[in-house]
Formats: sequence, C-alpha cells, structure tokens
Amino acid sequence: MTVRTDDGCELWATETGTGPPVVLCHGGPGLWDMFDDLDLPARLIRWDQRGSGRSDHRGPYSMARTVADLDAVRDHFDLDRMILLGHSWGAQLALRYALDHPTRVTALAYVSGVGLGWDWHTTFRANFTNRLGPDMARWQELRDRERTDAEERELAVLQWSAEFTDPTTATTLAERMATPWFGVNYECNTTIDIDDRLTWQENDLVEACQNLEVPTLIIDGTHDLRPRQAVDSLENALPNVTRVALNTGHIPWLEAGEEFTKTCTRHLLRE
Repeated sequence: MTVRTDDGCELWATETGTGPPVVLCHGGPGLWDMFDDLDLPARLIRWDQRGSGRSDHRGPYSMARTVADLDAVRDHFDLDRMILLGHSWGAQLALRYALDHPTRVTALAYVSGVGLGWDWHTTFRANFTNRLGPDMARWQELRDRERTDAEERELAVLQWSAEFTDPTTATTLAERMATPWFGVNYECNTTIDIDDRLTWQENDLVEACQNLEVPTLIIDGTHDLRPRQAVDSLENALPNVTRVALNTGHIPWLEAGEEFTKTCTRHLLRE
C-alpha cells in the first residue's frame, strides 16, 4: 500500500499479523526495509523511508523530514500510539521520534544503534577491516570506482557479510539482505549524515533522554563492529531502560531469531 506524506511523497508500506502495533524503522539511510525474517506476535507495520527501496526517490532528506514521514505512516494506519522498533540508523530515527512525540509511543526498541556521539567510527573501521579479511581488497577495488548495478550489489553483499559472526553463513545472510535488490541511495545517505552531524549532539540529547519516560529496550549484538560502549551514555540517560546483549553481530534477528523474538516479546509486548 501507499502512504502519502504532507508534501506528496509516496512511501511503500505494508502490515502483517495481529496484536499490538509495532512500526519498524529500517537502517540506512538510503537502504530499505529488510525485516522479512523478523517474527513477532504483533501487528507489524513495515515501510521504506523516503528515497529508499519502493518509496519515491526524492528529497528533501533530513532527520526532521524522516520523522515527519514516520508520523505520516502512524497516521495512515490510524494509530494513536505505537511501539517503535528501529535498527541501526533506524534506531536513531525511532529515538528521535520518541523524543519529539513521546505520547505517541508506548515502547521503544533500540536495536544495534550507535548511541548519542560520534566517537565510534575509528573503532568501527578497524573492526570492519579485520572482519572482512581477504575480501577487503575486492571491497576497496569496487568502492574506488564506478560500478554497474550488479557490482553495486556485490559491494553491498561484501560489506554486509562483515556484519555477521559466523564466516560460513555470513555471505548467505548478506545475500538474503540484498534480495530483493533496490540499490543504495547514496545521495540520501550522504545528505542525512551531514544533517545528523549538525543536529545530533550528545550534550543536548542526554538532557532530552533524561526526560523520556517511554519504556526503552536496547538490544546489542556482542560482536557488532560498532563499539557497544558508544551506547552507554544513552543507557545512562534513559530513566526507564532495559539493555540486553545477544551473541550476534549487527543484525540479531537473522543470527538469533528465536532469542530476538523472545527478548522483544518479553520487554515490548507484555501486558
């Protein structure tokens, strides 16, 4: 189905299941919904963000604009309140929405996010190089030149394979993420990254998070390439928070689906 925003942008969305409404916010920016394998006993509402996947590929691109688009999704599905589950960049989006509209969020799942600051990049790059190992040369070669669409997909699969802990299954899981393939919107990614660096400031966010009463579940993968201590200041600031570590990389529902489902059900969907 199509969600139309206040500026006429058409967003792809779908819903499955029954129960409390859970709106899913995918990673990126510039990627698309990859929650096909996520299983929760809930009414799951999935959508592709502006510029991504099956949604209109047009701006403007910013955190504030994406928050407004998320609210358009909420309104389209006639939700007074909703559970938000965000992954990676989507975790940041879900947190920003909860800070801006706390009365519209019953609970928040912050999955594989990178916290409130910007000090995690150096460690991430070193971990990525180590995890990719001998495939790093091919990744760098593709990264440094113009690519065909098939090579774009190959680059993504190589990069995403480093997000998993077991090298024997990493490529298979990365291929699953890349199927179907919609292409990465680098303009969207770069524009929102620049916007984030101007507006996503830890000192301001800590104070705002201290006043957020929405129950929040932080889920970390212990083998995530992004240092998990980057999320400590968020955990310390939130007054109503539970933090759970799973023995996975960056995409926990693909590596530990049953445990991920049990964790979310216990902390988000309980009566």
